[in-house]
Amino acid sequence: LLLVRRAQPRRPGAGIGLSELFQDLLRYGKTKGWCGQAPGWLRLLQVPKRWFTHFYVVSVLWNGFLLIQLFRAEFLGVSLPSQIQQVQHALGRDSQSEDTGNEHFSVLLVLLLLWLHSCRRLAECLWTSVFSSGVIHIVQYCFGLGYYLALGSTVLCQVPTNVRNGKGLSVQICWYHIVGVMIYIWASLHQHRCLVILANLRKSKSGKVISLNHSVPFGDWFERVSCPHYFAELLIYISMAITLGFHNVTWWCVVMYVLFNQALAAVLCHEFYQKNFSSYPKHRKAFIPYV
Repeated sequence: LLLVRRAQPRRPGAGIGLSELFQDLLRYGKTKGWCGQAPGWLRLLQVPKRWFTHFYVVSVLWNGFLLIQLFRAEFLGVSLPSQIQQVQHALGRDSQSEDTGNEHFSVLLVLLLLWLHSCRRLAECLWTSVFSSGVIHIVQYCFGLGYYLALGSTVLCQVPTNVRNGKGLSVQICWYHIVGVMIYIWASLHQHRCLVILANLRKSKSGKVISLNHSVPFGDWFERVSCPHYFAELLIYISMAITLGFHNVTWWCVVMYVLFNQALAAVLCHEFYQKNFSSYPKHRKAFIPYV
């Protein structure tokens, strides 16, 4: 809804309006086209986009800790720390007192997938991606840190109470576990390939960074959409919803958030490409192929 009212070109000496403030809060990186003309106080609220790396550092550490605790509860019969149980109680999970099917193993598997996803993204931020001088709003940065802390807690909140009380349960692998993991691997491979393509646009054949300018990417899913790495992110979260057995309403709410969040970012990037590259492929969609 905030995108309906576009930020108009600012007149020299004109103050910043509410629309510009909203736009500044929504945009990041290359889509912050007017950031250099922003007042000095507003530029102080920007942090480097490369700080995205911090999101995955937090996620690897926190979700790795939760994964270890859940593994101990699942296979060793050790209760989760009281602090975690208090948080889960505050989130209302105690309303379900017993396991329904294979929910306990599904949660363990999803938490593992989430941790592996964070590890891969951290490695890509450190050794694959080439960040420009783009920035993000400090509010976006703080929200991102809180998001990855809350995400692991959201997954753990789906654990039945009998597991959290230290009662070990048997592992039963179901068809939706296999389907979910297969989609997760497929989407992760394509996301990695697309991130490598973006990074190579700024590198020489020897791997040395030679430019921080933006170029039009080609190859893999870039032939269909402008932001296939965002589309792959959505597929990864959908794969986790499948792994949970389709019926988990809480995680589908997370999927809907990722859908809107990534679609918004993709539309802004798509507009950037169309505006700055006159020969940009007309057949490419912003986010979802053919849509």
